[in-house]
Amino acid sequence: MHALTPDTIRTATETLSRLTAYLRDSPEPDEALALVEPLLDEYTGIPVQLADALRALARAVQDHPDTPRSAEADLLIMELRTAAWEQADQHTLHYVLDDLRALYNSASGTEPGCGWCR
Repeated sequence: MHALTPDTIRTATETLSRLTAYLRDSPEPDEALALVEPLLDEYTGIPVQLADALRALARAVQDHPDTPRSAEADLLIMELRTAAWEQADQHTLHYVLDDLRALYNSASGTEPGCGWCR
């Protein structure tokens, strides 16, 4: 595995920014859902990965011998862990994608008129 640098992480966030800009141009829903799907995978999506990264960061900071042992440090580490739990709770967003896809597919193939009229 290659060493991680802030630049490699920035590349990932830049890709996410490009996706956001693309989605703002109103692509077809099927394409938009397909592009977002990997981000919200229930096992490897961003909510799960970010939660894991935040927990690992909290552990690394807490376990480091140079970390001050103080109430302030404990509070900051607890904030990281709380944020990790909040992110992990978002793992169910993949169900929203499934429901949107089903809704779009059921409405697009069987009824006449524009999407707003159905």
